[in-house]
Amino acid sequence: MNAQHGMAQLTIDQLNVGYGDSLIVKAASFSLKQGEIGSLLGPSGCGKTTLLRAIAGFEIPSSGMVLIGGVRVNTPNFVVPPEQREIGMVFQEHALFPHLTVADNIGFGLSRWSRSKRNRRVIELLEMIGLAGSGNSYPHQLSGGQQQRIALARALAPKPKLLLLDEPFSNLDVELRTSLARELREILKQEQTTALLVTHDQNEAFAMADQIGVINQGRIEQWDSAYNLYHAPKTRFVADFIGEGILLPGKLNQQHRVTTEIGSAATSISSTVDGEQVEVLVRPDDILLGENRDTDIYAEIIDRAFRGAEYLYTLKLQSGQKLLALCGSHRDYVIGDNISVALDEVTLPIFEVGV
Repeated sequence: MNAQHGMAQLTIDQLNVGYGDSLIVKAASFSLKQGEIGSLLGPSGCGKTTLLRAIAGFEIPSSGMVLIGGVRVNTPNFVVPPEQREIGMVFQEHALFPHLTVADNIGFGLSRWSRSKRNRRVIELLEMIGLAGSGNSYPHQLSGGQQQRIALARALAPKPKLLLLDEPFSNLDVELRTSLARELREILKQEQTTALLVTHDQNEAFAMADQIGVINQGRIEQWDSAYNLYHAPKTRFVADFIGEGILLPGKLNQQHRVTTEIGSAATSISSTVDGEQVEVLVRPDDILLGENRDTDIYAEIIDRAFRGAEYLYTLKLQSGQKLLALCGSHRDYVIGDNISVALDEVTLPIFEVGV
């Protein structure tokens, strides 16, 4: 990764973090360019917060490198302390000072700036977070979402090289999380701030990040765009953790296609063994429902979930295999209906059987 060090604002290279003989983070490697937003996504206990803390300087890696702004901040003999890394942090708890006004909270880390420069920066950030005119208010007078915006503004005020966000939306109402993530993304892009978000919620990661690392038991299984994580997962864990879908039995042929119970599809693999048994990841949006009358492939609707614009149907194929399918809610199929099913003409991910 040395060739990328000069280009990246954050570089993690083969980082291991552990306690005693137990590794919590295992050989983590990724990089973020200036102004890029990344996310560490995974279930509780997977090591994502430990990795974030190692980047911040609160945990000491056992090996590997952390570079911020092209400068290495850890060696086997020395670790740059957190306060000298030019980073900002936003936590689950807003940690605002209740006795200080909103303006004083935002300007708290600017004590070395001149008063006029500090005031200009505070006013600029208040406008950016949509709270212009609220500088004289106190945190308790504002909503949870507004308080989180203030916490973000305070972290951004000194113009850090890197912003770290540790589950910043977890204490907010569910309906606020994705919308606030989109708002924060716009603010970070406007500031051209490089940022790394830790979350267990894929909707937050999708709404905010340019690149996402899915972590399983301390390892980054895939560092990629949201689109590729969903449509081209590299491991079963990523396929299962991201989105919804079913693994269908399939058989490869030499034309780089795979045949399943509901039809055939292209695969992205470069070489195939004719007749090889595989499993095919089929997402709900890969299924065409009720659109093919010249077919003998039907499925019974055994469950449905209304999602406003769409229904998510659970289907049972003739073999007994279950399948998920999305369909616009203007098509109001009912439980017990037998509907034709087909694969959309997409390239589907495949996995070896039992691997």
